[in-house]
Amino acid sequence: MMQNKLSFHQSSVSLEIIGLPDYSNNENNDQISIISQWKLSIIDKPLIEGKFEHLGPIMDAFYIYSNLLINNETPLYESKLIDIKADNLHIHNIALKSSKVNVKPLIIKIGNSLLADTINCFDQLNESSKVRIKKSVVFNNIPKKTRFGFHNKVKYFNFFLPPLIAICSLILFSSTFIYFYNPIEDKNNNEFINSK
Repeated sequence: MMQNKLSFHQSSVSLEIIGLPDYSNNENNDQISIISQWKLSIIDKPLIEGKFEHLGPIMDAFYIYSNLLINNETPLYESKLIDIKADNLHIHNIALKSSKVNVKPLIIKIGNSLLADTINCFDQLNESSKVRIKKSVVFNNIPKKTRFGFHNKVKYFNFFLPPLIAICSLILFSSTFIYFYNPIEDKNNNEFINSK
């Protein structure tokens, strides 16, 4: 029996889903409900592939990690299958762990654009009417913020900086009047006016 293949592409990332329709649910021949294999190709990176039971947790990991980034939380996700953590604001380390014994994890570094392209491919898969997968993303398991992050420092700095600049400008502007004001000269002018 021929298996169906569906591909989802975004710039430098492509996701291929291979499987069969569920004929017991009277599905069309071109649909996929029974996923036998998937492949994630990221340009200049090793091919990532696995079985159906690996796809959900990996998609969850990417979604949860990207949600942490968007919310300025600590960008770190760890599980038995995949770890994702930020090297810095632009580079993300992905460690894919094998279920086989004595196999070292596959380490991949990707930038923000490749992370966004990967998420986009997963979005296309979720929105496709030709593939039925269980939606298993649970955002309640996102770890709470463990430290006062860089983004929060920037937020507070941006909040207090404009009023601070305004106060300093007002003090500087006022001090120039004090510097140029001469009370003796003002007293002489008043005496001259009064003498008239």
